[in-house]
Amino acid sequence: MIKVSIMYANEVGACFDHDYYRETHMPMVKRLLGDACLRYSIDRGIAGGAPDAPAPYIGVGHLYCDSVRAFEVAFAPHARTVMTDLKNYTNLSPIVQVSEIVVD
Repeated sequence: MIKVSIMYANEVGACFDHDYYRETHMPMVKRLLGDACLRYSIDRGIAGGAPDAPAPYIGVGHLYCDSVRAFEVAFAPHARTVMTDLKNYTNLSPIVQVSEIVVD
């Protein structure tokens, strides 16, 4: 199983509508990916590792899929729709990482 993490840096001037991301964007992505997306989760950054440090990421979405190939095949036809929706909840460019889940 793999996890696609979509991370939004907590930088100066960052805007991020957590309600829209939770209620509209991620459910849309799940619907578009269909069965290729086994589940998703959302993290809201609240703090960094040191006392009083800000979170390095304002928000992170995770998509869980059986394989990189399954994700790519399901995402490709909808990439434009998903990317166009970013403007509805953030002014940031996402950082994407694909990871193999070793322990769940």
